[in-house]
Amino acid sequence: MRFTSSAWAATALLAATLPCLAADAPAGKRDDSASEKLGMKLSLQCWTFNRLSFFETVDRAAALGVKYLEMYPGQKLKPGSDVKINHDMSDETIAEIQKKLADAGGLKVIAYGVDGVPTDEAGARKDFEWAKKMGITVLVTETTPNDIHDKLCTEYGIRMALHNHPQSWPPDKVLEACKGHTKLIGACCDVGHWMRAKFIPVEQLKKMEGRVEHLHFKDLNEVGSDAHDVEWGTGKGDLKAQLEELKRQNYKGFLSIEYEYGDLKHLDANLPKCVEFFDRTMSELAK
Repeated sequence: MRFTSSAWAATALLAATLPCLAADAPAGKRDDSASEKLGMKLSLQCWTFNRLSFFETVDRAAALGVKYLEMYPGQKLKPGSDVKINHDMSDETIAEIQKKLADAGGLKVIAYGVDGVPTDEAGARKDFEWAKKMGITVLVTETTPNDIHDKLCTEYGIRMALHNHPQSWPPDKVLEACKGHTKLIGACCDVGHWMRAKFIPVEQLKKMEGRVEHLHFKDLNEVGSDAHDVEWGTGKGDLKAQLEELKRQNYKGFLSIEYEYGDLKHLDANLPKCVEFFDRTMSELAK
């Protein structure tokens, strides 16, 4: 997730005039059998559609054929509502979300972040209980892990993944913070932010072997601080090599699309191409 960059201005252009997907749009047809076989599953970081509500984002994901979602804190629940996504949502809101997911074709929320995780047991346990109720398997955070998180990750079977912005949680720092902790604590590898920090993603994935818990998956037009998202497979990230490396590591988990550039029209044109690239590459790797 990225909150400040030169690309942010571009994402705001013409937002008010761009079309939104109808709530009753049919689910996209994908062949994700190779992805499911390999255990490397495509999810959507809802921040990609941060100008829309969560319910509208569910519809967008269904139209793309993406079955798994990563929620982020602060997104409006639905048009006309003042309720926002967070880890303190009421049971009524949770029930409403679960009904929306079922009505959209059985989508699942599998991750949440980026948000803090309390460092005391009472507060952290409340977060883990909420995650269990939501069906969430990964808490994406920038909170330094401690022994309480160790205990709760093991008890609940939930991963805690340290997310890197360009200036936070570089790979070496993540590895140092994870020493001595359960293997359920590791990295949310934001490969785009690695590129902005001038790290080569495939090299960092090799370094992080055994601690890759989740990914924010992206391809960027260049390596450097001013880089922006492009259609997967067309940028400088060498996504195929990254996926090959994850397969070599026997990674089983989710890779969240997080596309942070362009307006909604741009997303409509390019996100299907990213999904197609992923499915095609998974089919090649599954042979």
